[in-house]
Amino acid sequence: MKILLSSIGSRGDVQPILALALELRALGHVARLCAAPNFKEWIESYGIECIPIGPDLKKLTGGIVTGKPVLPSKEQLQKLADESVRTQFQVIGEAARGCDLVLAAGALQLATRSIAEARNIPYIFAAYCPAILPSPKYPPAKMLFHHSQSQPEEVIQQLWKEDELEFNVRFGATLNAERAKLGLSPVSSVRSYMFTDHPWLAADATLAPAYPTADMQIFQTGAWFLPDSAPLPDDLEAFLTDGDPPIYFGFGSMRASDQTSRIFIEAARTLGRRAIISQGWANLELIDAAKDCIAIGDVNHKKLFPRVAAIVHHGGAGTTSTAACAGKPQVIIPHNYDQFYWGQRVNELKIGVSDSARDDITANSLAEALHTCLKPEMTTRAETLSKRIELRGAKIAAERLVEDFG
Repeated sequence: MKILLSSIGSRGDVQPILALALELRALGHVARLCAAPNFKEWIESYGIECIPIGPDLKKLTGGIVTGKPVLPSKEQLQKLADESVRTQFQVIGEAARGCDLVLAAGALQLATRSIAEARNIPYIFAAYCPAILPSPKYPPAKMLFHHSQSQPEEVIQQLWKEDELEFNVRFGATLNAERAKLGLSPVSSVRSYMFTDHPWLAADATLAPAYPTADMQIFQTGAWFLPDSAPLPDDLEAFLTDGDPPIYFGFGSMRASDQTSRIFIEAARTLGRRAIISQGWANLELIDAAKDCIAIGDVNHKKLFPRVAAIVHHGGAGTTSTAACAGKPQVIIPHNYDQFYWGQRVNELKIGVSDSARDDITANSLAEALHTCLKPEMTTRAETLSKRIELRGAKIAAERLVEDFG
């Protein structure tokens, strides 16, 4: 069986489908990935074919922000939406040639089901976070702003109705125009068509439980973890062994302010702790040459996280899940989208603290959050929860695909 796995997003979106591709290969099947060009070389280092789609994401989402960011206009957003839909039809349409099944992961897979329909092959949609899928338990995740996580169910249901309308207004006309070129009839709900009524959820049931509704039955596999045996760099290994467990700070592919490194390091020093600064796509740098801090590039989080005292991050699904697996408390500083959901879950499970959103943090507020996070009872809860995390999610997903469609 030949399978196309497509995800449009940063490494946190791409790494899980690479994990699934490797599990499918182990079962004797062939998977190819459609992902941002930033990840082509990395994906192909595993012997998996990659078809690049879209622009260089690092240029769009990385870097340092000084002052208040300028948001795109309504017209600019619409132009980007139209271009994205047309590009997906073209690139994913070609990538799906010869495939027996298409799996789309992430909430902006606007063309993928239409491509599968035109080729008369099965289609699966997979979310990485429950807040992508409509439910009265939580509000919809938004990219440029966020809804409060604590609202009455009737308010949340109204927000989901508005979210469905926004999908139709933003993407409906171009989607249906491209479908017409393939001889397909128009769809009335972009979001419902994309998600299907039987989506998959690649998230841990303890950390992020699914909430099926009357209109949607969800198959929850557990998170899709990529096996990684790469050793830590020598300088990082030496730093770890040269003192007490440090605190890890990193915002992954997110932008950061020009004060972010200072805030991270001063917060750690306030508590008398050492710090690891992950440079990420913002390319964060140290503020001085003191030996209590180190800056690192991409490293094996699976090996690093168990050796730190706490993990401060942006709240991406992958980082949250990996930190939970490591049994370490975490401070989530959400930037956008589903990161506010993950922050809320960490608070509810009492395995960490969701601090203020990115633009509101200070060294003092972060030090206070870390002080709470590092209390023995929170560390113990994080360690206990780690034993309940499902580690076989990618394998479970691969076996289900083969069982149902192989």
